[in-house]
Amino acid sequence: MAISFDNALGIHPQAMGVRVQRAEIIANNLANSDTPGFKARDIDFKAVLNAESDRLSSVGLDKTDDKHLDGLLSPDQGLKFRNPHQPAIDGNTVETQVENSEYMQNAMQYQATFQFLNSKFKGLTGAIKGE
Repeated sequence: MAISFDNALGIHPQAMGVRVQRAEIIANNLANSDTPGFKARDIDFKAVLNAESDRLSSVGLDKTDDKHLDGLLSPDQGLKFRNPHQPAIDGNTVETQVENSEYMQNAMQYQATFQFLNSKFKGLTGAIKGE
């Protein structure tokens, strides 16, 4: 009997990818906290993960013309500008405390997903060994 990683792992590998992408965006916000006119951005995690889940569960679409789009997620889908509580005079909307908090929360959620996947792999390894 073959093991299907898609069935065994579910959406969690994609969730880790979205968490990595979100960490990069938040780190970019922090790196540009002193750049005049820089607008802080963030990912709508739920929207991106729901779209990814729909993409994984949907059947492939037939293209009747070469000009039709593939239906893949664009890298910026779900990417939004953050509404600041108190924007800077120079137009910068990065709030360092908010970004640090979001970064740490994202890191904890990434770690939780990683631990979940790790336990799944341990379970699969045990199943393969017959334990």
